[in-house]
Amino acid sequence: MEKYSDSDITLRPLEISDADAAVKWYMDEKVSEFCSWEAFPSPESAADYFVRHDLTHPWNRAICASGRVVGSIAVKPFRGSDRCRAELGYGVASEYWGRGIATRAVRLAANAAFVEWGHLERLEAVVDVENAASQRVMEKAGFVREGVLRKYYLLKGKPRDAVIFSLLSTDATVNYFIDA
Repeated sequence: MEKYSDSDITLRPLEISDADAAVKWYMDEKVSEFCSWEAFPSPESAADYFVRHDLTHPWNRAICASGRVVGSIAVKPFRGSDRCRAELGYGVASEYWGRGIATRAVRLAANAAFVEWGHLERLEAVVDVENAASQRVMEKAGFVREGVLRKYYLLKGKPRDAVIFSLLSTDATVNYFIDA
């Protein structure tokens, strides 16, 4: 298993040419297990979702490992009186799991969000209570586990508990000088 250094992991805006890479993780049942979507049945349906959902998202970045697109990460700001907070979510192709890629990507995205949105005070991530790997990613990235939200969301039609994590703009792990 190839290991990556922090400098090997970068974020960049998603492009239409990333559709082939996205199809791999959108069709992977391991990746979709804790996501709102089922693994897509065909490359065409996965590519269509990528174009309609990912490319139109206002802040969605390709996660690159040594220049190869291996996942995506998005930050979605809340609106109105909640505009001081945003939610982060990511997906990485399962063949790249366990290499520190997601942790580095979360750090980069969090730092970039705080720099780009000066009004942002809080970044949240909601992780399924059974998704231990993503919980570890959030903790390693400096997010604080705040608690369990009971029956917080529906996952494939069933109510699920979730763990909520947060990172505040004033937390020591936020680096306003990191390159995203």
